Amino acid sequence: MSDQHTDSATVSDDVNAEHEVASSPSTSLALPGQNLPDKVYIIPIHNRPFFPAQVLPVIVNEEPWAETLELVSKSDHHSLALFFMDTPPDDTRHFDTDALPEYGTLVKVHHASRENGKLQFVAQGLSRVRIRTWLKHHRPPYLVEVEYPQTPVEPTDEVKAYGMALINAIKELLPLNPLYSEELKNYLNRFSPNDPSPLTDFAAALTSATGVELQEVLDCVPMLKRMEKVLPMLRKEVEVARLQKEISAEVNRKIGEHQREFFLKEQLKVIQQELGLSKDDRSADIEQFEQRLEGKTLPPQARKRIDEEISKLSILETGSPEYAVTRNYLDWASSVPWGVYGKDKLDLKHARKVLDQHHAGLDDIKSRILEFLAVGAYKGEISGSIVLLVGPPGVGKTSVGRSIAESLGRPFYRFSVGGMRDEAEIKGHRRTYIGAQPGKLVQALKDMEVMNPVIMLDEIYKMGQSYQVDPA
Repeated sequence: MSDQHTDSATVSDDVNAEHEVASSPSTSLALPGQNLPDKVYIIPIHNRPFFPAQVLPVIVNEEPWAETLELVSKSDHHSLALFFMDTPPDDTRHFDTDALPEYGTLVKVHHASRENGKLQFVAQGLSRVRIRTWLKHHRPPYLVEVEYPQTPVEPTDEVKAYGMALINAIKELLPLNPLYSEELKNYLNRFSPNDPSPLTDFAAALTSATGVELQEVLDCVPMLKRMEKVLPMLRKEVEVARLQKEISAEVNRKIGEHQREFFLKEQLKVIQQELGLSKDDRSADIEQFEQRLEGKTLPPQARKRIDEEISKLSILETGSPEYAVTRNYLDWASSVPWGVYGKDKLDLKHARKVLDQHHAGLDDIKSRILEFLAVGAYKGEISGSIVLLVGPPGVGKTSVGRSIAESLGRPFYRFSVGGMRDEAEIKGHRRTYIGAQPGKLVQALKDMEVMNPVIMLDEIYKMGQSYQVDPA
């Protein structure tokens, strides 16, 4: 029975307190130092503290703060207190009152509206406020009795010096960010620049410091100590803004250079095409392929196929995938040394001399090679012949092949087939694949720039040593 009696008494006190704050007489316009209410409702905010020098919109959840704003709107002074909480409570209806900081800000509420479960109003900061007594703290609306700290300002030289330093730092911020100039205009419309207290609060509100750092400024009532806290924060903000401007200017400069270079190149292409000094990409490619084929003797089948591909290239769009495939094919086809043959040196004495210079011993192998060359000298040419060299690793098979090429006066091309897992590496890929390449033999002709090089297929005994398809 006693517990119930205590609860009912508390509720009765809350109702009386609410009635008292709603009906307490006050002036219509509350200004610092004038008739400020003794009892106000409070709402916690979580982004950053609200300063007395600010006029900003505030957004809170309709649940549970709708009743609080309704009671504020019915009061004569239309004011409430905003307190900063670093970490929002899990349940906004019940939070630890000790978690609130010592000082908050009394604000006057203007233009309250409701939309999509949110309440929005314009808050005009009036004064620092400190909670003296909790009148209602069980559930929203929270009602407290407050007091307002006095900030006596002695016009000492040190205070004036700090005030000038703050003004100079704000002036440095103005050209770096146009948003600061709008803030300053709003500030100058409401306060005198000679008043250091709102100037200091305004300077702190301009910074991007953390909520905890800003709350330390709000908790600092003595004027000189507060200025000592705010000035380093403001100087840091100036340096950050200057650095951001430099980075932005450098990025814009690089982007501008690239765009200017791109436009100039495009204009140069158009001018050159108009004057007949250059051609478009398609015409330039076709002209390049034709120049490569000049002076070469192509077989009729190859000439016909290349002419067909050039005709197709001339009607394709340069951005189409088929254009890239056809261009790659013609690039390789025109790079083959059609009709270019190296002249053989069918001199057996020279061949014997080269073989003896490169290898000591191996008389039976040298004799067999000389017999092979002698048959070619008798026929007048060596074409389509294959020599098979067999032996363990390291006995000189590759070097013997190089000696044969040198004795004939032909270029020597060697590639190893050991470890090959795909027959397309030898015979070439299909044209439809991206990055398709011809076979190793065609690459040898392009690299050696003759149609009759000596080609050595090295390590053929290592082919097919995989569980995959035998490329042989």
